[in-house]
Amino acid sequence: MLLAIEQGNTNTLFAVHDGETWIAQWRAATDPSRTADEYAVWLSQLLNMAGLQFGALDAAIISSVVPQSIFNLRNLARRYLHVEPLVIGENADLGIEVRIHKPSEAGADRLVNAIGAHIVYSGDLIVIDSGTATTLDVVAADGGLEGCAIAPGINLSMEALHTAAAKLPRIAIQRPGHVIGKDTVESMQAGVFWGYIALIEGLVARIKAEWGKPMTVIGTGGVASLFHGATNAIDHFDPDLTIRGLLEIHRRNTAART
Repeated sequence: MLLAIEQGNTNTLFAVHDGETWIAQWRAATDPSRTADEYAVWLSQLLNMAGLQFGALDAAIISSVVPQSIFNLRNLARRYLHVEPLVIGENADLGIEVRIHKPSEAGADRLVNAIGAHIVYSGDLIVIDSGTATTLDVVAADGGLEGCAIAPGINLSMEALHTAAAKLPRIAIQRPGHVIGKDTVESMQAGVFWGYIALIEGLVARIKAEWGKPMTVIGTGGVASLFHGATNAIDHFDPDLTIRGLLEIHRRNTAART
């Protein structure tokens, strides 16, 4: 039974796979100072509520874009699962080529997403991950990671707008019914939401033009559902891309060891 941990800058996902399906998933706010013991107390209660226990978990895989957290997440696996975890970017063989100038700079989340997309969708791909940052990764038909465009995430932009402009309030992101707002809140929602739709559409069009071949576009990430139905630039919305990629990496590495 596998414990998969996918840590972004904002949230951390813990998911359990029993060899056939994902049987439990939980999210926590990402906190780089949280110790292995603190993770264990929190996770043990959730496992218990799901009718599980640490003793049932016999493998772990970790993907994190927060380097200072990896030590404690690794210790969680070692101390409470009694296993040596696979860590993306360290001891996990991904089985794909990273064709950027400095492969070590590719974030763990981008690598995992590339694999999660490649095993389901054929041909050349654009993988849009909407989280703290908005990333548009180009994945070749053979699964290789070719490059990326990175922009601030929609929530980050909204927070920056509130922080930098004294009269603009902090508001929730939602899809407005029109582009021309009639008050401050509507205007902010329209500008940020439809501005991000335009950003996605513009970057997708430019990437496709530069690539010169047909591409399938997949949307994933914490806020990707906001864009569902708002643009034709995204062909598929796939919230399970990352954990699917983690499961595939675990399987590849397990097979290589046997």
